Amino acid sequence: MNNFTFQYPVKQYFGKGCAEDALTKELPMMGNKVMLAYGGGSLKRTGLYDRIKNLLESNGKTVIDFGGIMPNPTYAKVQEGAQLVRQEGIDFILAVGGGSVIDCCKIISAQSKTDDDIWDMFYDEHRMPTEFLPIGAVVTASGTGAEQNNGAVITHEEKKLKQALFGAFHRFAILDSDLTRTLPMKQVISGAFDTLSHCMETYMGQPFETNVSDEINEAIMRSVIKNLRALIANHDDDFARGELMWDSAMAENSILKLGKVTDFQGHMIEHAVGAYTDCNHGQGLAVIHPALYRHYMPEGAPKLARMAREVWGIEEADDLKAAHAGIDALEEFIKEIGMPTHWSEMGITDKSILRAAADSTMLMPGCCHKFTANEIYNLLVEQI
Repeated sequence: MNNFTFQYPVKQYFGKGCAEDALTKELPMMGNKVMLAYGGGSLKRTGLYDRIKNLLESNGKTVIDFGGIMPNPTYAKVQEGAQLVRQEGIDFILAVGGGSVIDCCKIISAQSKTDDDIWDMFYDEHRMPTEFLPIGAVVTASGTGAEQNNGAVITHEEKKLKQALFGAFHRFAILDSDLTRTLPMKQVISGAFDTLSHCMETYMGQPFETNVSDEINEAIMRSVIKNLRALIANHDDDFARGELMWDSAMAENSILKLGKVTDFQGHMIEHAVGAYTDCNHGQGLAVIHPALYRHYMPEGAPKLARMAREVWGIEEADDLKAAHAGIDALEEFIKEIGMPTHWSEMGITDKSILRAAADSTMLMPGCCHKFTANEIYNLLVEQI
């Protein structure tokens, strides 16, 4: 393992039905004015919006609404939120939703505390924000693990870029699996595949020798596969729902990344495609991963072979054959859970878009294969 220093700031409240009790415990630390941030209308349709707002107001909080955060949050929405924080004198941001809402709020937290442009700070001046408005998260759609870290994926529409920014860690994260029961199954599956993607990309990072972080990772990957199958078979399986929620948290709370330089090349490719198409994140990853791993050969074969044996149960002594069999097993799993394996299944057929995406993809230092923009373009076109 590489050397590391580990300190983790996010308090976790986990368990079926834990949300109200957890929020009540955190109320004294929120200040008087709370910005309630959320996405579309589902929060209100399910009644969760009223439950949370009433709890806040009955405890003396002034609630300021900030809704309409889109599935791929834009930089313009970040700026809108930061302006609202300043205008209203907000003391605390409560993000209620999935990864998009939570990511957006991390950067609002940072942008509201500086007059400098956060995007320019990070990408032009290579500076990180140092002041943040306190935030907390109530997770209603697991899979991204966004509540576990301070990274966010934001789409800058003017620049045609969907890239990472870094903001605040949450003071707390509430992981109540009951809150995911109203999600369409398609969204649950997409989120679970995002979890699997996070695990695989961390696993394929450097160093390539298997260490204790990788062995924990293998168990999480097996858990995602097992519990997603169980939940598809029985949507009322509360145990499987809760396991998937904690799998998501484990994939992004840094435990699996200790001593590793993560790969995350697949995520960077998907982000680039998403900037031009606004495609569903989990579906885009499902299309990319098998093709990406086939392009890893032969550099990635030993590690892919271990993943094939330990995660997919492949019994093959030859590493190259085992690696290919593991990729085939991954692709069959993607089909089994109803996810796409080709861009055309998502309505994406324009090669010029894929060209632009390939040219704007960030190349990751932890990846075992050093891609070029042309190779990424060929990889993408192969999957039409």
